Amino acid sequence: MQTEILLSLTSDTLSGPASTENAANIMDNIGHRLGLMRNANTTSIKIGQINGVIAKLLQENQRNNIFAFTSNMDVEILTESNNLKKDYALTVHLPKEAREMAVKRNASYVGILLFPGIPQINTTSSLFNNQIVGIEMGVNISNLSETIDITFNNVNRAGFNVSCVSWDGKSKHDGADNWITDGCKTKEADDSIICQCSHLTFFAILMTSSSSGTKISSSDLKTLTQITKAGCGMSLFFLGVALFMHFLMRKTKASQAVKILMNLFIALFILNLCFLINESIADLKIFAACVAIAAALHYSMLATFTWFFMQALHLYLNLYKIRTDIKYYLCKICITGWVIPAVVVVGLLASNKYGDVEISDNNGTSVIMCWIPDYSWHLGVNTGYYGIVFIFTLTIFIVTVVQITNFASETKNNKISTKKRVFSLLGLFSLLGITWGFAFFSYGPLLIPSYYIFTILNSFQGFFLFIYYYFSSRINPEDKNQLERSSHTTENVYITNPYIYGS
Repeated sequence: MQTEILLSLTSDTLSGPASTENAANIMDNIGHRLGLMRNANTTSIKIGQINGVIAKLLQENQRNNIFAFTSNMDVEILTESNNLKKDYALTVHLPKEAREMAVKRNASYVGILLFPGIPQINTTSSLFNNQIVGIEMGVNISNLSETIDITFNNVNRAGFNVSCVSWDGKSKHDGADNWITDGCKTKEADDSIICQCSHLTFFAILMTSSSSGTKISSSDLKTLTQITKAGCGMSLFFLGVALFMHFLMRKTKASQAVKILMNLFIALFILNLCFLINESIADLKIFAACVAIAAALHYSMLATFTWFFMQALHLYLNLYKIRTDIKYYLCKICITGWVIPAVVVVGLLASNKYGDVEISDNNGTSVIMCWIPDYSWHLGVNTGYYGIVFIFTLTIFIVTVVQITNFASETKNNKISTKKRVFSLLGLFSLLGITWGFAFFSYGPLLIPSYYIFTILNSFQGFFLFIYYYFSSRINPEDKNQLERSSHTTENVYITNPYIYGS
Protein backbone atom coordinates (compact mmCIF):
# COMPACT_ATOMS: atom_id res chain seq x y z
CA MET A 1 0.00 0.00 0.00
CA GLN A 2 1.44 3.34 -1.04
CA THR A 3 0.27 6.88 -0.55
CA GLU A 4 1.65 10.22 -1.76
CA ILE A 5 2.42 13.25 0.39
CA LEU A 6 2.68 16.75 -1.10
CA LEU A 7 4.50 19.05 1.29
CA SER A 8 4.12 22.83 1.25
CA LEU A 9 6.68 24.93 -0.59
CA THR A 10 6.45 27.49 2.21
CA SER A 11 8.28 25.16 4.59
CA ASP A 12 11.14 26.82 6.44
CA THR A 13 13.50 24.21 5.10
CA LEU A 14 12.93 25.49 1.58
CA SER A 15 13.61 29.15 2.19
CA GLY A 16 15.95 30.58 -0.43
CA PRO A 17 17.47 28.83 -3.47
CA ALA A 18 18.24 25.11 -3.61
CA SER A 19 21.23 24.29 -1.46
CA THR A 20 22.89 21.46 0.40
CA GLU A 21 21.94 23.16 3.69
CA ASN A 22 18.25 22.85 2.81
CA ALA A 23 18.82 19.22 1.84
CA ALA A 24 20.48 18.49 5.19
CA ASN A 25 17.58 20.09 7.10
CA ILE A 26 15.01 18.08 5.18
CA MET A 27 16.82 14.77 5.70
CA ASP A 28 17.22 15.49 9.43
CA ASN A 29 13.46 15.91 9.76
CA ILE A 30 12.30 13.20 7.39
CA GLY A 31 11.46 10.86 10.27
CA HIS A 32 8.77 13.28 11.40
CA ARG A 33 6.77 12.45 8.27
CA LEU A 34 6.10 8.88 9.44
CA GLY A 35 2.96 9.94 11.25
CA LEU A 36 1.42 10.93 7.93
CA MET A 37 1.84 7.40 6.53
CA ARG A 38 -0.78 5.81 8.80
CA ASN A 39 -1.10 2.19 7.67
CA ALA A 40 0.92 2.57 4.47
CA ASN A 41 4.29 0.82 4.25
CA THR A 42 5.69 3.20 1.64
CA THR A 43 5.00 6.83 0.85
CA SER A 44 6.11 9.01 -2.02
CA ILE A 45 7.29 12.50 -1.09
CA LYS A 46 7.29 15.65 -3.22
CA ILE A 47 8.65 18.92 -1.88
CA GLY A 48 8.72 21.32 -4.78
CA GLN A 49 11.16 19.71 -7.23
CA ILE A 50 12.45 17.33 -4.56
CA ASN A 51 11.24 13.75 -5.00
CA GLY A 52 11.69 10.67 -2.90
CA VAL A 53 10.19 7.91 -0.87
CA ILE A 54 9.87 6.77 2.74
CA ALA A 55 9.53 3.05 3.45
CA LYS A 56 8.86 1.45 6.82
CA LEU A 57 11.33 -1.13 8.04
CA LEU A 58 9.58 -4.30 9.13
CA GLN A 59 10.96 -6.40 11.94
CA GLU A 60 10.88 -9.52 9.78
CA ASN A 61 11.45 -10.53 6.18
CA GLN A 62 14.18 -7.99 5.45
CA ARG A 63 15.33 -8.24 1.85
CA ASN A 64 17.23 -6.33 -0.79
CA ASN A 65 15.30 -3.48 -2.36
CA ILE A 66 15.90 -1.27 -5.37
CA PHE A 67 14.49 2.26 -5.36
CA ALA A 68 14.24 3.46 -8.96
CA PHE A 69 13.72 7.05 -10.13
CA THR A 70 12.15 7.34 -13.58
CA SER A 71 12.97 10.06 -16.09
CA ASN A 72 9.93 11.94 -14.71
CA MET A 73 11.37 11.57 -11.19
CA ASP A 74 8.62 9.20 -10.05
CA VAL A 75 9.87 6.57 -7.60
CA GLU A 76 9.31 2.83 -7.91
CA ILE A 77 10.31 0.16 -5.39
CA LEU A 78 11.58 -3.02 -7.03
CA THR A 79 13.11 -6.31 -5.98
CA GLU A 80 16.18 -7.92 -7.52
CA SER A 81 13.91 -10.16 -9.59
CA ASN A 82 12.55 -7.15 -11.49
CA ASN A 83 14.18 -6.24 -14.79
CA LEU A 84 15.49 -2.70 -14.63
CA LYS A 85 14.19 -0.58 -17.45
CA LYS A 86 16.50 1.63 -19.45
CA ASP A 87 14.48 4.77 -18.72
CA TYR A 88 15.37 4.79 -15.05
CA ALA A 89 17.49 7.87 -14.44
CA LEU A 90 18.74 6.65 -11.07
CA THR A 91 18.52 3.49 -9.00
CA VAL A 92 19.48 2.82 -5.39
CA HIS A 93 20.16 -0.78 -4.42
CA LEU A 94 19.74 -1.10 -0.63
CA PRO A 95 21.24 -4.40 0.61
CA LYS A 96 19.59 -6.63 3.19
CA GLU A 97 22.54 -6.09 5.55
CA ALA A 98 21.82 -2.36 5.80
CA ARG A 99 18.15 -2.94 6.62
CA GLU A 100 18.95 -5.58 9.24
CA MET A 101 21.58 -3.34 10.85
CA ALA A 102 19.08 -0.49 11.01
CA VAL A 103 16.36 -2.67 12.60
CA LYS A 104 18.80 -3.91 15.27
CA ARG A 105 19.47 -0.28 16.15
CA ASN A 106 15.74 0.40 16.51
CA ALA A 107 15.36 2.27 13.22
CA SER A 108 11.86 2.22 11.75
CA TYR A 109 12.21 3.69 8.27
CA VAL A 110 14.39 4.33 5.24
CA GLY A 111 14.11 7.60 3.37
CA ILE A 112 15.60 8.31 -0.05
CA LEU A 113 15.31 11.77 -1.61
CA LEU A 114 16.67 13.28 -4.81
CA PHE A 115 17.61 16.98 -4.54
CA PRO A 116 18.01 18.90 -7.84
CA GLY A 117 19.35 22.38 -8.52
CA ILE A 118 22.52 22.16 -6.40
CA PRO A 119 24.92 24.97 -7.43
CA GLN A 120 28.25 24.30 -9.14
CA ILE A 121 31.08 23.68 -6.65
CA ASN A 122 33.74 25.80 -8.41
CA THR A 123 34.92 26.79 -11.87
CA THR A 124 36.21 23.31 -12.71
CA SER A 125 33.93 20.97 -10.70
CA SER A 126 30.21 20.37 -10.47
CA LEU A 127 27.81 17.59 -9.48
CA PHE A 128 26.23 15.45 -12.20
CA ASN A 129 22.88 17.01 -13.21
CA ASN A 130 23.40 19.39 -10.25
CA GLN A 131 21.72 16.83 -8.00
CA ILE A 132 22.46 14.87 -4.85
CA VAL A 133 20.88 11.75 -3.35
CA GLY A 134 20.17 11.59 0.37
CA ILE A 135 19.69 8.25 2.15
CA GLU A 136 18.59 8.24 5.80
CA MET A 137 17.50 5.59 8.33
CA GLY A 138 17.59 7.67 11.48
CA VAL A 139 20.63 5.77 12.81
CA ASN A 140 24.30 5.56 11.85
CA ILE A 141 24.91 2.94 9.17
CA SER A 142 28.53 2.44 8.08
CA ASN A 143 31.21 -0.16 7.30
CA LEU A 144 28.82 -2.35 5.34
CA SER A 145 30.36 -5.45 3.79
CA GLU A 146 27.67 -5.42 1.10
CA THR A 147 27.70 -1.99 -0.52
CA ILE A 148 24.82 0.33 -1.28
CA ASP A 149 24.90 0.64 -5.07
CA ILE A 150 23.72 3.92 -6.55
CA THR A 151 23.52 3.82 -10.34
CA PHE A 152 23.40 7.05 -12.36
CA ASN A 153 22.35 6.44 -15.96
CA ASN A 154 22.90 8.48 -19.14
CA VAL A 155 26.08 10.11 -17.84
CA ASN A 156 27.96 12.02 -20.53
CA ARG A 157 31.61 11.81 -19.41
CA ALA A 158 33.13 13.56 -22.45
CA GLY A 159 35.65 16.11 -21.26
CA PHE A 160 35.20 15.19 -17.60
CA ASN A 161 36.75 13.00 -14.94
CA VAL A 162 34.08 11.45 -12.73
CA SER A 163 34.20 10.15 -9.18
CA CYS A 164 31.62 9.14 -6.59
CA VAL A 165 31.63 11.43 -3.57
CA SER A 166 29.72 11.73 -0.31
CA TRP A 167 28.95 14.45 2.23
CA ASP A 168 27.86 13.91 5.81
CA GLY A 169 25.55 16.93 5.80
CA LYS A 170 27.70 18.91 8.23
CA SER A 171 31.43 19.08 7.55
CA LYS A 172 32.90 22.06 5.73
CA HIS A 173 36.26 22.81 4.18
CA ASP A 174 37.24 26.41 3.47
CA GLY A 175 33.59 27.36 3.87
CA ALA A 176 32.37 24.80 1.29
CA ASP A 177 30.81 21.37 1.68
CA ASN A 178 33.49 18.76 2.24
CA TRP A 179 32.75 16.20 -0.49
CA ILE A 180 35.01 13.16 -0.12
CA THR A 181 35.51 9.79 -1.83
CA ASP A 182 36.10 7.87 1.42
CA GLY A 183 33.81 4.85 1.67
CA CYS A 184 32.78 4.94 -1.99
CA LYS A 185 34.17 3.28 -5.10
CA THR A 186 33.49 4.46 -8.63
CA LYS A 187 32.57 1.90 -11.28
CA GLU A 188 32.05 2.96 -14.89
CA ALA A 189 29.88 0.91 -17.25
CA ASP A 190 28.92 2.20 -20.69
CA ASP A 191 26.98 5.42 -20.05
CA SER A 192 26.34 4.59 -16.39
CA ILE A 193 28.25 5.33 -13.20
CA ILE A 194 27.81 3.02 -10.22
CA CYS A 195 28.73 4.35 -6.78
CA GLN A 196 29.42 1.47 -4.41
CA CYS A 197 29.30 2.91 -0.89
CA SER A 198 29.53 1.35 2.56
CA HIS A 199 27.64 4.02 4.53
CA LEU A 200 24.58 6.26 4.48
CA THR A 201 24.66 10.00 3.83
CA PHE A 202 24.41 12.31 0.78
CA PHE A 203 25.86 11.01 -2.48
CA ALA A 204 26.65 12.53 -5.87
CA ILE A 205 28.93 12.23 -8.88
CA LEU A 206 31.67 14.85 -8.99
CA MET A 207 32.34 15.99 -12.55
CA THR A 208 35.76 17.61 -12.91
CA SER A 209 36.91 19.19 -16.15
CA SER A 210 39.63 17.12 -17.84
CA SER A 211 41.68 20.28 -18.26
CA SER A 212 42.16 20.38 -14.48
CA GLY A 213 43.81 17.02 -14.32
CA THR A 214 43.78 13.47 -15.72
CA LYS A 215 42.76 10.57 -13.54
CA ILE A 216 45.48 7.94 -13.68
CA SER A 217 45.11 4.21 -13.30
CA SER A 218 45.44 2.48 -9.94
CA SER A 219 48.63 0.67 -11.02
CA ASP A 220 50.22 3.89 -12.30
CA LEU A 221 49.39 5.75 -9.09
CA LYS A 222 50.86 2.96 -6.96
CA THR A 223 54.02 2.70 -9.07
CA LEU A 224 54.58 6.47 -9.18
CA THR A 225 54.07 6.68 -5.41
CA GLN A 226 56.63 3.96 -4.73
CA ILE A 227 59.19 5.51 -7.08
CA THR A 228 58.69 8.92 -5.52
CA LYS A 229 59.06 7.72 -1.92
CA ALA A 230 62.18 5.70 -2.73
CA GLY A 231 63.72 8.52 -4.75
CA CYS A 232 62.91 11.21 -2.18
CA GLY A 233 64.42 9.09 0.58
CA MET A 234 67.58 8.58 -1.43
CA SER A 235 67.75 12.27 -2.35
CA LEU A 236 67.38 13.25 1.31
CA PHE A 237 70.29 11.02 2.22
CA PHE A 238 72.67 12.28 -0.46
CA LEU A 239 71.67 15.91 -0.03
CA GLY A 240 72.34 15.51 3.69
CA VAL A 241 75.74 13.98 2.97
CA ALA A 242 76.63 16.84 0.62
CA LEU A 243 75.58 19.45 3.21
CA PHE A 244 77.59 17.61 5.88
CA MET A 245 80.65 17.54 3.63
CA HIS A 246 80.31 21.25 2.90
CA PHE A 247 79.65 22.64 6.36
CA LEU A 248 81.62 20.22 8.57
CA MET A 249 84.37 18.65 6.45
CA ARG A 250 85.34 21.43 4.04
CA LYS A 251 88.84 22.78 4.72
CA THR A 252 89.12 25.40 1.98
CA LYS A 253 87.17 28.57 1.42
CA ALA A 254 84.07 27.94 -0.68
CA SER A 255 83.66 29.78 -3.95
CA GLN A 256 80.55 31.72 -4.88
CA ALA A 257 79.39 28.86 -7.10
CA VAL A 258 79.59 26.41 -4.20
CA LYS A 259 77.68 28.73 -1.86
CA ILE A 260 74.89 29.17 -4.38
CA LEU A 261 74.82 25.41 -4.94
CA MET A 262 74.49 24.78 -1.19
CA ASN A 263 71.46 27.06 -1.02
CA LEU A 264 69.87 24.95 -3.74
CA PHE A 265 70.75 21.81 -1.78
CA ILE A 266 69.05 23.22 1.34
CA ALA A 267 65.88 24.09 -0.60
CA LEU A 268 65.79 20.63 -2.20
CA PHE A 269 66.39 18.95 1.17
CA ILE A 270 63.42 20.75 2.73
CA LEU A 271 61.29 20.03 -0.35
CA ASN A 272 61.95 16.28 -0.23
CA LEU A 273 61.41 16.14 3.54
CA CYS A 274 58.09 18.03 3.35
CA PHE A 275 56.89 15.80 0.52
CA LEU A 276 57.70 12.59 2.39
CA ILE A 277 55.79 13.59 5.54
CA ASN A 278 52.94 15.34 3.71
CA GLU A 279 50.63 12.35 3.43
CA SER A 280 51.14 11.40 7.09
CA ILE A 281 50.22 14.93 8.18
CA ALA A 282 47.15 14.88 5.92
CA ASP A 283 45.97 11.61 7.50
CA LEU A 284 45.89 13.28 10.92
CA LYS A 285 42.86 15.31 9.73
CA ILE A 286 44.13 18.37 11.63
CA PHE A 287 43.41 21.36 9.43
CA ALA A 288 46.02 23.69 10.96
CA ALA A 289 48.75 21.05 10.59
CA CYS A 290 47.71 20.40 6.99
CA VAL A 291 47.87 24.11 6.16
CA ALA A 292 51.31 24.37 7.79
CA ILE A 293 52.85 21.47 5.87
CA ALA A 294 51.19 22.62 2.61
CA ALA A 295 52.71 26.07 3.04
CA ALA A 296 56.12 24.60 3.91
CA LEU A 297 56.01 22.29 0.87
CA HIS A 298 54.96 25.14 -1.40
CA TYR A 299 57.61 27.49 -0.02
CA SER A 300 60.41 24.94 -0.46
CA MET A 301 59.25 24.21 -4.01
CA LEU A 302 59.18 27.89 -4.99
CA ALA A 303 62.54 28.39 -3.27
CA THR A 304 63.96 25.50 -5.29
CA PHE A 305 62.69 27.12 -8.50
CA THR A 306 64.21 30.43 -7.46
CA TRP A 307 67.60 28.85 -6.79
CA PHE A 308 67.48 27.20 -10.22
CA PHE A 309 67.13 30.74 -11.53
CA MET A 310 70.03 31.96 -9.35
CA GLN A 311 72.23 29.11 -10.64
CA ALA A 312 71.47 30.08 -14.22
CA LEU A 313 72.10 33.76 -13.49
CA HIS A 314 75.49 33.07 -11.91
CA LEU A 315 76.41 30.82 -14.83
CA TYR A 316 75.45 33.57 -17.28
CA LEU A 317 77.64 36.11 -15.48
CA ASN A 318 80.60 33.74 -15.63
CA LEU A 319 80.06 32.79 -19.26
CA TYR A 320 80.31 36.40 -20.37
CA LYS A 321 82.96 37.36 -17.79
CA ILE A 322 80.67 39.85 -16.09
CA ARG A 323 82.13 40.92 -12.77
CA THR A 324 80.56 39.31 -9.70
CA ASP A 325 82.60 41.20 -7.13
CA ILE A 326 79.60 43.45 -6.57
CA LYS A 327 79.26 44.62 -2.99
CA TYR A 328 77.14 42.15 -1.02
CA TYR A 329 76.67 40.07 -4.18
CA LEU A 330 75.94 36.79 -2.39
CA CYS A 331 73.85 38.53 0.23
CA LYS A 332 71.62 39.99 -2.47
CA ILE A 333 71.41 36.61 -4.20
CA CYS A 334 70.35 34.90 -0.94
CA ILE A 335 67.75 37.53 -0.09
CA THR A 336 66.21 37.13 -3.54
CA GLY A 337 66.35 33.33 -3.37
CA TRP A 338 64.59 33.02 -0.02
CA VAL A 339 62.38 36.11 0.32
CA ILE A 340 60.48 36.12 -3.01
CA PRO A 341 58.98 32.62 -2.39
CA ALA A 342 58.06 33.70 1.15
CA VAL A 343 56.08 36.67 -0.18
CA VAL A 344 54.04 34.38 -2.46
CA VAL A 345 53.34 31.85 0.32
CA VAL A 346 52.36 34.52 2.86
CA GLY A 347 49.91 35.93 0.32
CA LEU A 348 48.30 32.51 -0.21
CA LEU A 349 48.17 31.90 3.55
CA ALA A 350 46.39 35.21 4.05
CA SER A 351 43.90 34.19 1.33
CA ASN A 352 43.28 30.73 2.91
CA LYS A 353 44.35 28.90 -0.24
CA TYR A 354 45.99 25.90 1.45
CA GLY A 355 44.20 22.70 2.47
CA ASP A 356 43.86 19.02 1.64
CA VAL A 357 43.67 17.68 -1.91
CA GLU A 358 42.37 14.29 -2.91
CA ILE A 359 44.19 12.41 -5.68
CA SER A 360 42.09 9.48 -6.93
CA ASP A 361 42.64 6.79 -9.52
CA ASN A 362 40.17 5.20 -11.91
CA ASN A 363 39.11 2.64 -9.29
CA GLY A 364 38.06 5.25 -6.77
CA THR A 365 41.12 4.71 -4.56
CA SER A 366 42.36 8.03 -3.29
CA VAL A 367 45.36 9.59 -1.59
CA ILE A 368 45.07 12.73 0.51
CA MET A 369 47.84 15.32 0.57
CA CYS A 370 48.11 18.88 1.82
CA TRP A 371 48.44 21.36 -1.01
CA ILE A 372 46.41 24.02 -2.90
CA PRO A 373 42.87 22.67 -3.44
CA ASP A 374 41.93 25.27 -6.04
CA TYR A 375 43.44 24.03 -9.31
CA SER A 376 43.22 27.44 -10.96
CA TRP A 377 45.40 28.96 -8.22
CA HIS A 378 47.87 26.08 -8.49
CA LEU A 379 48.03 26.56 -12.24
CA GLY A 380 48.43 30.31 -12.08
CA VAL A 381 50.94 30.51 -9.25
CA ASN A 382 53.12 27.44 -9.74
CA THR A 383 53.04 26.97 -13.50
CA GLY A 384 53.37 30.71 -14.05
CA TYR A 385 56.24 30.99 -11.57
CA TYR A 386 58.12 28.02 -12.99
CA GLY A 387 57.37 29.14 -16.56
CA ILE A 388 59.47 32.28 -16.00
CA VAL A 389 62.27 30.23 -14.43
CA PHE A 390 62.11 27.61 -17.19
CA ILE A 391 62.45 30.12 -20.02
CA PHE A 392 65.53 31.68 -18.44
CA THR A 393 67.25 28.44 -17.37
CA LEU A 394 66.61 26.73 -20.72
CA THR A 395 68.05 29.74 -22.54
CA ILE A 396 71.20 29.66 -20.39
CA PHE A 397 71.47 25.89 -20.87
CA ILE A 398 71.38 26.25 -24.66
CA VAL A 399 73.91 29.09 -24.58
CA THR A 400 76.20 26.99 -22.39
CA VAL A 401 75.96 23.99 -24.73
CA VAL A 402 76.89 26.22 -27.67
CA GLN A 403 79.88 27.65 -25.77
CA ILE A 404 81.14 24.20 -24.79
CA THR A 405 80.67 22.86 -28.33
CA ASN A 406 82.63 25.77 -29.78
CA PHE A 407 85.40 25.30 -27.25
CA ALA A 408 85.64 21.56 -28.00
CA SER A 409 85.90 22.20 -31.74
CA GLU A 410 88.75 24.68 -31.16
CA THR A 411 90.69 22.35 -28.87
CA LYS A 412 93.02 20.00 -30.71
CA ASN A 413 94.21 17.93 -27.75
CA ASN A 414 91.32 17.50 -25.33
CA LYS A 415 91.48 14.01 -23.80
CA ILE A 416 88.68 14.61 -21.33
CA SER A 417 86.35 16.67 -23.46
CA THR A 418 83.85 14.01 -24.58
CA LYS A 419 83.42 12.20 -21.27
CA LYS A 420 83.37 15.27 -19.10
CA ARG A 421 81.29 17.25 -21.56
CA VAL A 422 78.48 14.66 -21.49
CA PHE A 423 78.74 14.31 -17.71
CA SER A 424 78.67 18.06 -17.15
CA LEU A 425 75.73 18.64 -19.47
CA LEU A 426 73.67 15.98 -17.68
CA GLY A 427 74.59 17.53 -14.36
CA LEU A 428 73.77 20.99 -15.64
CA PHE A 429 70.38 19.73 -16.82
CA SER A 430 69.56 18.77 -13.22
CA LEU A 431 71.34 21.79 -11.77
CA LEU A 432 69.05 24.19 -13.64
CA GLY A 433 65.88 22.19 -12.88
CA ILE A 434 64.86 21.77 -16.51
CA THR A 435 63.37 18.33 -15.70
CA TRP A 436 60.48 20.05 -13.91
CA GLY A 437 59.18 21.04 -17.33
CA PHE A 438 57.93 17.45 -17.77
CA ALA A 439 55.43 18.02 -14.94
CA PHE A 440 54.25 21.52 -15.78
CA PHE A 441 54.11 21.52 -19.57
CA SER A 442 52.84 18.04 -20.48
CA TYR A 443 49.26 17.44 -21.60
CA GLY A 444 47.16 15.02 -23.62
CA PRO A 445 48.26 11.47 -24.47
CA LEU A 446 51.85 12.13 -23.33
CA LEU A 447 50.76 13.15 -19.84
CA ILE A 448 51.20 9.77 -18.11
CA PRO A 449 54.61 9.03 -19.74
CA SER A 450 55.74 12.52 -18.76
CA TYR A 451 54.67 11.78 -15.17
CA TYR A 452 57.02 8.78 -15.16
CA ILE A 453 59.91 10.76 -16.67
CA PHE A 454 59.39 13.61 -14.23
CA THR A 455 59.00 11.31 -11.20
CA ILE A 456 62.10 9.26 -11.97
CA LEU A 457 64.36 12.22 -12.79
CA ASN A 458 63.17 14.53 -10.03
CA SER A 459 62.92 11.89 -7.32
CA PHE A 460 66.59 11.14 -7.82
CA GLN A 461 67.60 14.73 -8.46
CA GLY A 462 69.33 14.98 -5.08
CA PHE A 463 71.39 11.91 -5.90
CA PHE A 464 72.34 13.23 -9.34
CA LEU A 465 73.37 16.58 -7.90
CA PHE A 466 75.48 14.93 -5.20
CA ILE A 467 77.36 12.89 -7.81
CA TYR A 468 77.80 16.03 -9.89
CA TYR A 469 79.03 17.96 -6.86
CA TYR A 470 81.43 15.21 -5.76
CA PHE A 471 83.14 14.59 -9.10
CA SER A 472 83.11 18.23 -10.15
CA SER A 473 84.86 19.18 -6.92
CA ARG A 474 87.77 16.86 -7.66
CA ILE A 475 90.76 18.07 -9.66
CA ASN A 476 93.39 15.90 -11.28
CA PRO A 477 96.95 17.09 -11.96
CA GLU A 478 96.47 16.89 -15.69
CA ASP A 479 93.27 18.90 -15.42
CA LYS A 480 95.08 21.56 -13.42
CA ASN A 481 97.82 21.86 -16.07
CA GLN A 482 95.19 22.13 -18.74
CA LEU A 483 93.36 24.84 -16.80
CA GLU A 484 96.58 26.86 -16.51
CA ARG A 485 97.10 26.66 -20.27
CA SER A 486 93.51 27.44 -21.16
CA SER A 487 92.06 30.91 -21.33
CA HIS A 488 88.46 29.81 -21.87
CA THR A 489 86.38 30.62 -18.83
CA THR A 490 83.45 28.45 -19.85
CA GLU A 491 85.46 25.24 -19.67
CA ASN A 492 87.25 26.31 -16.51
CA VAL A 493 84.09 27.11 -14.63
CA TYR A 494 81.66 24.37 -15.57
CA ILE A 495 83.41 21.55 -17.34
CA THR A 496 86.61 20.73 -15.52
CA ASN A 497 85.95 22.13 -12.07
CA PRO A 498 82.87 24.26 -11.59
CA TYR A 499 82.97 24.56 -7.81
CA ILE A 500 86.63 25.17 -7.03
CA TYR A 501 87.42 27.45 -9.93
CA GLY A 502 83.98 28.93 -10.45
CA SER A 503 83.74 32.35 -8.85
